[in-house]
Amino acid sequence: MSFKIGFDNEKYLKTQSEHIRQRISQFGDKLYLEFGGKLFDDFHASRVLPGFKPDSKLQMLLQLKEDAEIVIVINSDDIEKNKVRGDLGITYDVDVIRLFNVFTKIGLYVSSVVLTRYDGQPTADAFQKRLEALGIKVYHHYSIKGYPSNLRYIISDEGYGKNDYIVTSRKLVVITAPGPGSGKMATCLSQLYHEHKRGVNAGYAKFETFPIWNLPLRHPVNIAYEAATADLNDVNMIDPFHLEAYGKTTVNYNRDVEIFPVLNAMFETILGESPYKSPTDMGVNMAGNCIVDDEAVSEAAKQEIVRRYYTGMCDYRKGLISNDEVMKLELLMKQASVTVEDRKVVLAALEKEKETEGPAAAMELPDGTILTGRTSNLLGAVSALLINALKHFAKIDDDILLMSPNVIEPIMALKVNHLGNNNPRMHTDETLIALSICANTDENAKKAMEQISKLRGCEVHSTVILSAVDERIFKRLGINLTCEPKYES
Repeated sequence: MSFKIGFDNEKYLKTQSEHIRQRISQFGDKLYLEFGGKLFDDFHASRVLPGFKPDSKLQMLLQLKEDAEIVIVINSDDIEKNKVRGDLGITYDVDVIRLFNVFTKIGLYVSSVVLTRYDGQPTADAFQKRLEALGIKVYHHYSIKGYPSNLRYIISDEGYGKNDYIVTSRKLVVITAPGPGSGKMATCLSQLYHEHKRGVNAGYAKFETFPIWNLPLRHPVNIAYEAATADLNDVNMIDPFHLEAYGKTTVNYNRDVEIFPVLNAMFETILGESPYKSPTDMGVNMAGNCIVDDEAVSEAAKQEIVRRYYTGMCDYRKGLISNDEVMKLELLMKQASVTVEDRKVVLAALEKEKETEGPAAAMELPDGTILTGRTSNLLGAVSALLINALKHFAKIDDDILLMSPNVIEPIMALKVNHLGNNNPRMHTDETLIALSICANTDENAKKAMEQISKLRGCEVHSTVILSAVDERIFKRLGINLTCEPKYES
């Protein structure tokens, strides 16, 4: 596994903000920038582009904060369905408030929230009252019949004209959302229509990190993006419009290529002429220019493809996805020329399981060291693995006990006698709490606790599917976890 830096984050912050400034000046008064993917907590990007910080896009926006405002968009149907963000386990409406708080706290101006596909949904109305009680301005955008093909109707007073005009005050308006399908692009185009009627020179651009347009189509980084979006059925493809216009090969994905002729016609109808000849032209992503070690980035992306494959296999075992998605992930593994054996912790965990005849786990540290953990009467395999890793980082001998039986036994008794658990073994959260209690009186336990931050970025494989509690703890610790697609019992 590669721990080499392959991406120049400082260069990215500088060149990306400069490029967006240039795009604002191209249109004159205002730029509506559709922000795809995650604005912060972009752990996928930080895994496949080692050196990219999870909050890089946010830091880049802070360089433009005097000129920028943010509009958060949410689909009213998603509020009605209680749609959940898979990575955070919170509903989209809760995430809108979280995003508002995060942006405001760091000094970015959030001017409003737009409820798209609004049709008087009771839950959307209740959410609007909640937002207004927090002092947040709310606008409504509606479903448009025949969207996106019936251009004459869409670009009229009955189409975009029926939507609320979002009042904005700055040159750069960033349109972001809790997840895909929220209506970001339609919001941007609706605003172009309204601004043009008001005599404002407004433009549109798209900021999407992946696929990276100036990397080859089958580059591991672009294949990793397909693996990450297997559930959306996104397919990377050569941008045919860019090839025809400029004779240059660039990479985009199917949804943008499919919608481009419609977008182009919309620009021509609203602005008189289209500023773009291709979907690639619309983008402002400079990430590809900031890769400084292609080998390191390729290796990191290949590891991500294997991780995505394991996640897909476990989701299939849980009944969350179809076999088609698993087959797509298998195909992407072949395209990237990787196998599960390229993930070193897989073989180490399976060997430990064979040796101990029980569930086991393995961890790869940044220096390439492999540690293992086995199931015991007190601890599950991953809990034992965490303790082994903390001992290793703190240079504590294996045979030294970190947690007193006086602390562990009451926790186990509580689980079995009062909480109805059949299994008394401690989960990772209980193990860390027990260790933190022992750290008050035991110097070794205290030393071990001081090592927790070193777990971030480590690779772990478990030979069984873990509980939701354990998965959540690994995510919070920043550990890249995979599991064999089987249950302990």
